Amino acid sequence: MIIRVFLADDHRLFRDGLKRILAETSDIVVVGEATDGLEALKKMRHGGWDVALLDVSMPGMNGLEVLKRIMTDDAKHQVLMLSTYHEDEYAIRTIRAGASAYLTKNSPIDLLISVIRRLANGGKYIDPELAEKLLFDLGPAASIPLHSILSDRELDVLKLIAVGISLTEISQKLALSAKTVSTYRTRILEKMNMQNNAQLVRYVTEHKLME
Repeated sequence: MIIRVFLADDHRLFRDGLKRILAETSDIVVVGEATDGLEALKKMRHGGWDVALLDVSMPGMNGLEVLKRIMTDDAKHQVLMLSTYHEDEYAIRTIRAGASAYLTKNSPIDLLISVIRRLANGGKYIDPELAEKLLFDLGPAASIPLHSILSDRELDVLKLIAVGISLTEISQKLALSAKTVSTYRTRILEKMNMQNNAQLVRYVTEHKLME
């Protein structure tokens, strides 16, 4: 059986590298690709793929938004989310949104190929530690981290603010208007009960959200 893979990532070097790796397998072929969320959603809706590999962070519509929309079309889709983030929050959000698996981009190649094959056969993959967190993270509201109440896009903006990127640069990176990004920042401060960017940076650092 040939496994047809759709690949969506805004970094060409990563896409090209992954395509070369998968080309060395005898049963996996990349049949389509996209450089941003909107393009990915449009092409994925045409079908013709068995497993989709989506980058969590893409300009415009991010990978999580694409995942939610494509799962609304058909909850049986097999989607593997890829991210540079180790932080559990992204992994948990993607699994709850319907992803069949979540891997960081520095995962071993053998694991990536194994997971693709598992998904093609209707299976799922979840890191054992993450599975335990999903199962037992049922403590009182006071134990829930503040960033867990943020929307997916607000979490993106929070992390970009934390690395010192201006609102104008964030708007360009995420393909949003400066006004929209400013609104996100305001909502983040309100939801997290904070007053300024310095507090946001401190929070992100203390909770190791960028690792």
